[in-house]
Amino acid sequence: MKNFRRNRSKYQRGFSLVELMIVIAIIALLIGVGIPAWTYMVQSGNETSAIQNLNTMRTLQAQYASKNQQNFGTFKDLADKVGLDSKFKEGDEPVINGYKFKMVVVPKSSNAPASYKIYAQPQVAEGIQATGGRSFFTSSSASGIKFKEGATDQIDESSPSI
Repeated sequence: MKNFRRNRSKYQRGFSLVELMIVIAIIALLIGVGIPAWTYMVQSGNETSAIQNLNTMRTLQAQYASKNQQNFGTFKDLADKVGLDSKFKEGDEPVINGYKFKMVVVPKSSNAPASYKIYAQPQVAEGIQATGGRSFFTSSSASGIKFKEGATDQIDESSPSI
């Protein structure tokens, strides 16, 4: 019995403190490199989603206007009549994938055609919790999607295009 205990304890070795510290240091290094990369990937994905949503809304606005005497629709109108995702019906400024969307629709009058403006701003623009780094804009008169760094609605047709 004594020999059995002696033999068993000879083969049972644990990790030394130095070995454990090296493993912890390697894990910390991987986390330190991984978090900024993960944050960038999430922001990039959110920005791509916002751009795709704006492109979809531009197309749906054209479809809606062709069926409604050249008037443009709100988020609710587009969701109900031409197939915009129902998530956009939630409030005046719905939040989709970390971006707040805002739409301003001006109906046509006797001296001006109808128009719309759509803004997409990151919910959080700075820090580790940032959902995006750029704001986006499109309108009935814009030739495409415009952008500006940060969370701002001070974007117009003169801003750079994507």
